[in-house]
Amino acid sequence: MEIGGISVALCTAARRGKLAVAMPRIVCADDLPCAREAFSTLGEPVLRRDLAITAADLADADALVVRSGVRVNAALLAGSRVKFVGTATIGYDHLDARWLERSGIRWVSAPGCNANSVAEWLLAALFALARRGGFRLAGKTLGVIGHGNVGRRVEARARAIGLRVLRNDPPRARESGDPAYRPLEEVLAASDFVTLHVPLEREGADPTHHLADERFFAMLKPGAVFVNAARGAIVKTSALLAAMERGIVRHAVLDTWEDEPACRAEILQRADLGAAHIAGHSYEGKVMGTAMVYRAACDFFGVASSWSPETHLAADLPGHPARLLRPSPAADAEAVVAEAVLAACDIERDDAAFRGAFSPDAEVRARNFRALRKTYPVRREFAWHTVETRGLSSEARRGLRDLGFHLR
Repeated sequence: MEIGGISVALCTAARRGKLAVAMPRIVCADDLPCAREAFSTLGEPVLRRDLAITAADLADADALVVRSGVRVNAALLAGSRVKFVGTATIGYDHLDARWLERSGIRWVSAPGCNANSVAEWLLAALFALARRGGFRLAGKTLGVIGHGNVGRRVEARARAIGLRVLRNDPPRARESGDPAYRPLEEVLAASDFVTLHVPLEREGADPTHHLADERFFAMLKPGAVFVNAARGAIVKTSALLAAMERGIVRHAVLDTWEDEPACRAEILQRADLGAAHIAGHSYEGKVMGTAMVYRAACDFFGVASSWSPETHLAADLPGHPARLLRPSPAADAEAVVAEAVLAACDIERDDAAFRGAFSPDAEVRARNFRALRKTYPVRREFAWHTVETRGLSSEARRGLRDLGFHLR
């Protein structure tokens, strides 16, 4: 469905009537950027720390807006007057969607809000591995499993840096009949890098829970790089560990973990790069998540939307002014692009912070995981950065422009 030009996933295919509520009371998790600015134009926003939101907070609320840190279910909402729930995230497995639907509560998510962020993080991961291993990306093959909002952006950016791309997405293959969608076994056998961008589905025609299991890794090209920045439970951790032990997976990059927020110690120790589920945590991605849910809430309550994220996205943030990047003009085109990408998305810093927060105690690991997400440094997307192009080759300038950097 399109609301104000932005796609919003609704709880049912059929659109229900709007709910007329004078100045609705809207409880918002405090990790939503611009929540007060946006929702004060609709009603009365009440900000609460995400993990501290209780049923008592919602007893007289009309709406709840969260990110993925809040479990929204009967225990939280039963007995409240909440009729609208929004999560400003792509995924919605933290919502008990079935219970919400049975209870007549409209719910929305924000598909695509941080797709650019995840795609840029994926490029940074590949460039970081290439820099560590002393190899080039151009000419190699990337297998993209899941070709939705994120997967499409990953493909476009991968092609911009010279990667060959193979796609796998069974639902879209059936719907479109497009032969560019290839069978999973073909993609896995031919790809030097494999990246997952599917939703977590436990049922239906195309379940993805433990999609990456023993059979998956048995089909993988030996020595491949494996990346998961989708949902942790898409990967069967024991199968990934076994594949790494046998050398089928040479390098693993993991932003999401089957047991998060605790995550198993042995998989972190084996992963080349790890992060605390922050691939989609660009400032732009978070603000767009807020905007998408805000517009859906305005539609639901029958109020014209009057807040726009554009002024926030165009502004410098305190301590985070617009940056001018100056890659080395002596480097070749791929090295120039890599330098700019890694300056804009410091994935090595993310990895170091994640490992520095490791604890042998699972409860402490879980607490530290949440803290890393909560305190993640501001990251602006490529389009926020300007690159000094004096002395750069036309190939380097073209690659930077195709990735969205501004050139000077």
